[in-house]
Amino acid sequence: MYLDGLQHFGRDMGSPVRIVSGSARGTRLAGLAGKDIRPTSDRVREAIFSIIYSRLGELTGKSVLDLYAGTGALALEALSRGAQRAVVIDAARQAIRTIEFNARACRLAEGVQILCGTVAEQLARLPEDQPFDLIFFDPPYDKGLVEKTLQLIGDLDVLAAGGLVCAESSARESIPTIVAGQGATLVLADSRIYGATAVHFFTHSDAEDSHE
Repeated sequence: MYLDGLQHFGRDMGSPVRIVSGSARGTRLAGLAGKDIRPTSDRVREAIFSIIYSRLGELTGKSVLDLYAGTGALALEALSRGAQRAVVIDAARQAIRTIEFNARACRLAEGVQILCGTVAEQLARLPEDQPFDLIFFDPPYDKGLVEKTLQLIGDLDVLAAGGLVCAESSARESIPTIVAGQGATLVLADSRIYGATAVHFFTHSDAEDSHE
């Protein structure tokens, strides 16, 4: 089924993706077609947010950044659970249209700023005095983009003090345990494997010292 040129998840795209919890709970999201599209499943998203809560507490009032955002599911899930604002970035026009559609469907459009362009160029344009409490990114697998994106986040110092980075990769991809950026040093705090997907959590180096 197509709505405004957007495809809903059906038999050809796997299980439907829905918002798991919060104000938009149960809202079905439009998807993206393509062999390289692998939306984070509801089960994995729920596991991710359980870990986020254990480290950040409630999301009320927090700011979120979602890179390589795809359908925007992670940012919208965070907003549904009480986050104050989200900035989402993707280079694909189809993804931007899908995120706009999904934000409206969730009645969360007012809290989302949607930017079209590469992660590098759009990160460089963000205000320096507005870091994010929670940063998601799920880049194409096995292309070395996890380390490169962590380096950008550290160089530009876009993670707030006490904040958390959640990065997805293939389970076989090698991930650094520490990334020293020009503005901040990020350290690996936790990693989990869910089938072919791995999820990694990074914090500021001093925050991880205090967490221990």
